[in-house]
Amino acid sequence: MALRQLTRHLLALLCVSVIIILTACTTKQTGSQTLSIEMSHQTFELELALSSNQRFQGLSDRKEIAANGGMLFVFPIAKVRTFVMRKCYVPIDIIFLDPGQRIIAMHQMTVEPYDIPQNALKLYSSKWPAMYAIELAGGTLVKLQLKAGDKIPFQLRDDLKKQVQ
Repeated sequence: MALRQLTRHLLALLCVSVIIILTACTTKQTGSQTLSIEMSHQTFELELALSSNQRFQGLSDRKEIAANGGMLFVFPIAKVRTFVMRKCYVPIDIIFLDPGQRIIAMHQMTVEPYDIPQNALKLYSSKWPAMYAIELAGGTLVKLQLKAGDKIPFQLRDDLKKQVQ
């Protein structure tokens, strides 16, 4: 009888452990801050890349990007920006925004070999000074039907603005 109870307790503990481990495994970086942004009447929950390390990592090493997910890159100053598809498993669409949150460039970025040298990666430029960049799942730009000059308004809280480095 005691062995049966011990077995049940161990099984219950194992089940709880598995649930905890599975809920911890998400595609979103643990502890990341997010911001809801509306584009073409659709709401996107974007992870924030505020530091240079977060911006360098971006969506690299992600196996998937949710249909309503992505990342908002916030830079301390506006200047011409260049992005690459470093260690990306899935296509990514990118939107560059000026300080007034108007679209200045958009690209549909394609997957490159995972181990390709940095200097061999295709460059995707903002062409004009950009303060923000938004990365979305590949194919999203076609669905949103955005165009250069469109505004994508959002508000960054003051405490988040102070984190931008």
